[in-house]
Amino acid sequence: MKPAGKSAHESLYFDYPHFEPPTGPARDTLRDPVTVAIIGAGPVGLTAALALAQEGVRSVLFDDKASFNDGSRAICLSRASFHIFQALGIVGAFEGKALGWTTGRSFYRGRQILEFDMPDSPSERFRPMYNLQQQYIEQFLHDAVAANPLIETRWQSALTGIRDTPDGAVLTITDPVESYDLPARWVLACDGARSATRALRGLRLKGENYEGRYVIADIQMDHEYPTIRRALFDPDCRRGGTVLIHKQPDDLWRIDYQLRDDERTEDAMAESAVRAGVAAVLRDIGHEGPWELEWWSVYSANTLALDDYRDGAVFFVGDSAHIVPIFGVRGLNNGLADAANIGWKLGWVLTGRAGPQLLDSYTAERRSATLDVFANATKSARFMTPPSPGWTLMRDAALSLALDHPFAGDLANPRQFTPFTYAGSPAVLADDPAFASGPCPGDLMPEARLDAGFLTDRLQPGFGALCLDPALTRAVNDAAEVGLSAMTLPATPGDHLDAGPATAYLLCPDGHVAARWKSASAALVLEAFRALTFRTGDPS
Repeated sequence: MKPAGKSAHESLYFDYPHFEPPTGPARDTLRDPVTVAIIGAGPVGLTAALALAQEGVRSVLFDDKASFNDGSRAICLSRASFHIFQALGIVGAFEGKALGWTTGRSFYRGRQILEFDMPDSPSERFRPMYNLQQQYIEQFLHDAVAANPLIETRWQSALTGIRDTPDGAVLTITDPVESYDLPARWVLACDGARSATRALRGLRLKGENYEGRYVIADIQMDHEYPTIRRALFDPDCRRGGTVLIHKQPDDLWRIDYQLRDDERTEDAMAESAVRAGVAAVLRDIGHEGPWELEWWSVYSANTLALDDYRDGAVFFVGDSAHIVPIFGVRGLNNGLADAANIGWKLGWVLTGRAGPQLLDSYTAERRSATLDVFANATKSARFMTPPSPGWTLMRDAALSLALDHPFAGDLANPRQFTPFTYAGSPAVLADDPAFASGPCPGDLMPEARLDAGFLTDRLQPGFGALCLDPALTRAVNDAAEVGLSAMTLPATPGDHLDAGPATAYLLCPDGHVAARWKSASAALVLEAFRALTFRTGDPS
């Protein structure tokens, strides 16, 4: 919502573009069949389109809006998400604007009970977390999409019908001019928590709903405090509740405050109530300067997911497939990982580099990742928004204990987003038992310093074989398998991989370890590559 007298796309700091529906000659080809239709041009849909384009696959994006989403919405991007942007060649814009951070502080009744630092080191290319308003996320992604000749975007174009065909699906698209039918081989539903695609398919998210509600508000102010996540438990301004504070670019600050059980959502969302709630928080943190209200909304914590992320020719991606609590900043980051995952896999299948069985690994990997997120996010949600008097009693007891016993403060740690392992995926090979440590098949390959740069700067698109032996590197590259390249690692990074002279790691295009061998040969690497792309039977 916006303050009285301001439109949804009137902002203190961001110039919203306005996008027209297809006009002129563009309408002559509206009904032409498309290879991949992407419903939703938010961050997830835009990322999926870029991932497909990187694999040489055309797509058409559809969105019923005429501009980007209003408000800052999802503001925290993880290191893993920055690696996705890096792989897509667009990370520079994000690095230039986002605010990186590593530290969080939690307070109970005005006293600090916890200060945590997320893992970080000089060997990392990116910081653990970045704050950036969603408008900028969408702007940077859209700029890349608009410059890519393999991607078409149709704004003010809503999905109003879908039916299956032997060759995919036929979509009914409605824009301000007309409704028309459009054949599509594949459909990516990236249309968010209120997914029209999911509703049209008759599918339902399953899981838990939590009672806790938060008003989330963006304000602009000059406030001298570092980019540190602050959590206030039982502060003077919200007795019995929780307040979260994040700094964003443009002197913008996100303030989330929990509503009491006796507060009606409708009353709490009134502008006067939001202004009073924000003012109380600012008094609590000692800010006496001026501030301006930019935008606000309300949020409830849920852990909900589809049983299967695929329904025929339709893949569900991001919030259309799952909804996770904001605590631990997992929502958008989980959705971006979905987009990167289905993007490269569908791209490889459509270009003939992989068999269709590869697509079966999407749900196996990404739904399992969602369930892992649920396990961690549920712990945070129950602490941040206790679902029962018993949980409230336990939470308050832990917070009271933390005043004098630092170990108890760790219970207030939000457990920020960490990459999931795909160890149970059908597109991951069994591990070599000769390894005693290092990243296992399914794990995300850790970043490493290489000379003046980083490992991820050196990785090529496609599958990558990391070898300790230059002769093995040459042998793999001499095989000239399309989509597979090898590089030689220096000894120092190899030390962290439990590597020997003949060790090799095989990475998927998304950077996860697909296989590893203590003593590898070119034949082993090539056989694994063919199996993992489902061109020679079952990789298990």
